[in-house]
Amino acid sequence: MNRRLFALSTLTGAAALGLAACGVGGSGSDSGSGSGESDADTLIKVASHLPPMTDVVTTAAEVAEEEGYTIELVQVSDNVQYNRLLADGEVDANFAQHKPYMEAFNAENDADLVLLEPIYDAKVGYYSKAYASADEIPEGAKVAIPNDASNEGRALAILHEQGLLSLPEDAGFEGRIGDIVDNPLDLEFVQVDLLNLASAYDEDGIAMVYNYPTYISKVGLTPADAILLEETVDQRFAISLVAREDNQDSEKIEVLRRAMTSDTVRTFLEDEHSETLLPSF
Repeated sequence: MNRRLFALSTLTGAAALGLAACGVGGSGSDSGSGSGESDADTLIKVASHLPPMTDVVTTAAEVAEEEGYTIELVQVSDNVQYNRLLADGEVDANFAQHKPYMEAFNAENDADLVLLEPIYDAKVGYYSKAYASADEIPEGAKVAIPNDASNEGRALAILHEQGLLSLPEDAGFEGRIGDIVDNPLDLEFVQVDLLNLASAYDEDGIAMVYNYPTYISKVGLTPADAILLEETVDQRFAISLVAREDNQDSEKIEVLRRAMTSDTVRTFLEDEHSETLLPSF
């Protein structure tokens, strides 16, 4: 999730992205977004990216159907367009990001997205094709981490927590490579777009790679395969339901909020994805 990508991306519109939209739940009429929907408007459009995020949306749709609403999943192919669609009013909400990433988008794009509910905390960590444990990481090893600021800080915080480097005491999850005060292994950091980190796992010379379960699953790995896992969970990084300031209090968003935080969704997360995430509501 690269802040520079916000400005550089020129992929706009459903045709350019190959957006996949699928209606789930009961019947409903098409709608615009925002705060002026009519009482008869029961279609809720939610943009998302990859499983299990998309699976959570379709599970919530089953709950919303009981209230007479249809949740339509609008699936996108990158980490930019779900925010573009929401900011432009083409969808009612999205579910694909954590709070720091949303805040970075708002700052870079003068947008007014708001976090509604944290839904789950992903189990993030480091993976290595060459080494079985972090103790084996050699001096001068290359470490692949995200190139966006919100995830860079989280990745470095794990290494600080595990004693592989030292950050200032007050850095928390906000540290940057330039803030490192002690790097005893002389680790070399390679910054990679989040969507490409899974590919870096197979690259020669990369000792370990930071990643989310959603992305590292592309190479057949789960958090059980990680050589380092995040121990301190900060709910700012929970994957969350996001809307806009102008529609956050609408009836449709309240229905969506209830569905996304329902017992049905919690049971789905616990039964189907306990290996990769923790419910956060």
